[in-house]
Amino acid sequence: MTDVPEKNPEPDTERAPDTEPAPDAERRPERPTVNVKRSVAVAGAMFLMAMSAAGPGFISQTGTFTAKYGPSFAAAIVASVLIDLAIQLNVWRVVGLSGLRAQDLANRVVPYSGHVLAFLVVVGGLVFGIGNISAAGLGLQDATGIDLRYGAVVSAVIAIVIFNYRALEGTVDRAVIGLGVLKIALIAIVAVITAPPVGQAALRTVAPVGLDFLPVLTLIGGTVGGYITYAGAHRLIESGTTGPENLRTITRGSINGILVTGVLRVLLFLGILGAVAAGAQLSKTDPAGSAFAFALGPVGLHLFGVVLWTAGMTSTIGASFTSASFLRTLSPTVDRRFNLTISAFVAVCTIAFLVIGQAPSSLLVFAGAFNGLILPFGLGLLLWIAWRRRDLLAGVRQPVWLLIIGVAAFAFTVYAGVESVAAIPAIFR
Repeated sequence: MTDVPEKNPEPDTERAPDTEPAPDAERRPERPTVNVKRSVAVAGAMFLMAMSAAGPGFISQTGTFTAKYGPSFAAAIVASVLIDLAIQLNVWRVVGLSGLRAQDLANRVVPYSGHVLAFLVVVGGLVFGIGNISAAGLGLQDATGIDLRYGAVVSAVIAIVIFNYRALEGTVDRAVIGLGVLKIALIAIVAVITAPPVGQAALRTVAPVGLDFLPVLTLIGGTVGGYITYAGAHRLIESGTTGPENLRTITRGSINGILVTGVLRVLLFLGILGAVAAGAQLSKTDPAGSAFAFALGPVGLHLFGVVLWTAGMTSTIGASFTSASFLRTLSPTVDRRFNLTISAFVAVCTIAFLVIGQAPSSLLVFAGAFNGLILPFGLGLLLWIAWRRRDLLAGVRQPVWLLIIGVAAFAFTVYAGVESVAAIPAIFR
């Protein structure tokens, strides 16, 4: 477990050492100052998880499913947020209290299960990394007109610079927060301009019509599966925000992260729904982009390019960091060269994209199904630790209600995983 620095006895504040108060202090009581570095790190973990959960795949899925199901797709959005909340509350709490990464916790209860989990996460991260960097390149192409491949290379270089310029000491966190805020702001503009039928969407949230189960399954696998499950929690460990003394911060961070991604998902859905309700004919190849173009004209496509680029960049950062963090404690070389490993991950994904020429849709669908298998495996191990291994959680008991919703989410992910396995043969036909 990461020790709390002696200069910071309180997890979220810094206090001056006990000294004789100055005359002014007698008249004006001293107040603790906010630990800015810790606050930025927690916000960075929150946005890393939230933005990874709303990446390029989610944007495309939302456009496709909103065009197909209309207001009823709101029910799938809300269901995905609730399930994400149940999962992330448990994962952040277990990882945060223990101060151990998911692979190390897994190895404590089932030998070598952490190695298996790390392998699954890294393989899924690599496949999705190709899609993320290609989406970033496509976003730059839409925004500036630059060639797709050049855009991917430029995006990869920016990501590598972010990780290696005073990496993990604020640069990564501030980059993710800034990109996330920009992404939400642009999507909110479209949601306002298209004037969606909010009342109808609210009604269909509790009374959907003609909604299949597939959208919910797809959203869960793509928004909380694979590396996304652990992105924020592992970032907390890097910042030292662990242990019972930080439990309130850990819990608040997980809730706020899901709320951020929930707001983003709802805004994107409403923006596209407004375009559909106004009679827009969305492109099958780029439904979300065509909704932006409908709302804002030619400039809309350029703004969507910025949204897609921010989505690709935040997902690239999330996938690269989290995948490397799964290898960090299993390989001394990776631990010593952590930033170099992250950079190599980004470079490999970029080179693979340049060689392939695109991110094949079948490969990305396979990655989504693959992530659907990772989720119940890792979540099941962490729930077992929460229930039976309090010794790994500094003796803190997991609330019964939290275990119950976690088990319910686990049962759903098992079902989703079975459905994903059944769908894999059809992907490559």
